[in-house]
Amino acid sequence: MAGIVAVTGAAGVLGRATVDVLRGAGWVVVGIDRADLRQGAGMLPALGGVDLTDEAQMAGAADHIRKVHRRLDGLVNIAGGFSWETVAEGEGATWDRLYTMNVKTTLVASRALLPLLQGGGAIVNVGAAASIKAGKGMGAYAAAKSGVARLTEAMAEEQKDAGIRVNAVLPSIIDTPANRADMPDADFSRWVAPGQLAAVIAFLLSPAAAAVTGALVPVTGRV
Repeated sequence: MAGIVAVTGAAGVLGRATVDVLRGAGWVVVGIDRADLRQGAGMLPALGGVDLTDEAQMAGAADHIRKVHRRLDGLVNIAGGFSWETVAEGEGATWDRLYTMNVKTTLVASRALLPLLQGGGAIVNVGAAASIKAGKGMGAYAAAKSGVARLTEAMAEEQKDAGIRVNAVLPSIIDTPANRADMPDADFSRWVAPGQLAAVIAFLLSPAAAAVTGALVPVTGRV
């Protein structure tokens, strides 16, 4: 068994792909999501319906994991969201919403679950290539994912002496049904398949990446 890993946003497209890849690699997966999670091998369905921005609810999730598994060896922060709008024509509320969905979920989940990783382990956050270079309509999203990148770097420095590695993946366009619907004329073969991104996440959790912390790893396919 590779270990015990919690995955936030486990009900989404990337979340499901990551759960599948990690299970295939021998991990016991604890899925956490606002949505309901179906029963599955290694998944704890009781951790569906969790508001990842609510510290009390995440503390309850941490207590549940502690009672069942006693520890964690890894955490993958996938929960997040996207919205396209220009700075001039968009709404300030979008900036608050994307910050909450991307940065706050990562922060609250990490703070709640860090005590379960004190024997060492790894955290992988999902950022975005847009945090390096934003395009038109990407201001709010890029700013939020930049927050995830800086949070990753800060946590990596803070947790070095505890033996906890913290890294992030920076995908470009992920090949999801929603993205295909939004961009029907695109060449989908150039995008990043969820399973491909999940494989990089699995590597960063693994002993093979034991010397890697504080890294922001581009996973951009041929975009």
